[in-house]
Amino acid sequence: MTIQIEPVGHISSPVTEPVDHGWGDIVSLVRLNPEFAAGLTGLDRCSHVIVVFWMHDAKFELATDLTRHHRGRTDMPKTGPFAQRARDRPNRIGITPVKLLGVDGATITVQELDAIDGTPVLNVKPYMPVFDRVNEATVPEYIDRFLADYFLAAGLSP
Repeated sequence: MTIQIEPVGHISSPVTEPVDHGWGDIVSLVRLNPEFAAGLTGLDRCSHVIVVFWMHDAKFELATDLTRHHRGRTDMPKTGPFAQRARDRPNRIGITPVKLLGVDGATITVQELDAIDGTPVLNVKPYMPVFDRVNEATVPEYIDRFLADYFLAAGLSP
């Protein structure tokens, strides 16, 4: 089955090359195509949004990416892409909840979006804790070590 999706906009970000950490202070613009501007009505009442995007510069090689160490760190166990949040995956769909800083016309200003400049935007949704938060979620013990510097630039911890 082939699925065709048309982007609704793109990301303007100061980050132009993929990086694995330091996203905490990054402020990006989610620039929707002008015809979608009215669709943002009311979004400014939210503190956070979820941005769905296409990681256009990511790659996936079955032979090397089906199981791997997180960021190549041998102190992490080998896991598959469905057990990681790595950008190199069979389908290059990215989904990130971000802090909403403002809405102006067809442009949404956000913080902590881990998408590089030029990334196509597939969708934007309001973050709603009743749907999007899981209060008793668990992750493997090594994840805290792995994410120790992910938001470091903002002085946040995972």
